[in-house]
Amino acid sequence: MAHLLFRLRHVTDEEAMEVRQLLDEHGFDVYETQAGFFRLGVDAIWLRNPAQRDDAEAALTEYQAERQANARQAHKEALARNEAPTLWRRLAEHPFQVTLVMVAVVLIALLTLLPFIGLAR
Repeated sequence: MAHLLFRLRHVTDEEAMEVRQLLDEHGFDVYETQAGFFRLGVDAIWLRNPAQRDDAEAALTEYQAERQANARQAHKEALARNEAPTLWRRLAEHPFQVTLVMVAVVLIALLTLLPFIGLAR
């Protein structure tokens, strides 16, 4: 029976291509499924051969650890160059958008808490 190896939902195209290439280089027997028009299915990469499961999961775990280390290193370098995204930097670059989001958050919080504030009286 096929084994769900890697979900592709919320995965960048770059990462999906790297995973496909990794699995292809190691010779794993895999296939992909799409979620379909109504998103009722699963965007995923499936392993056909259950005997390859441990090796495939080990290769993916190693890949993800390496990708995480690279992302952390890139973030540290951006912090060192003072280029990392922060709330204040985003506010300076997009003041209208950030202000609009903050107003929306406050309105949603007020609408959510309004019944409870009314019960306290």
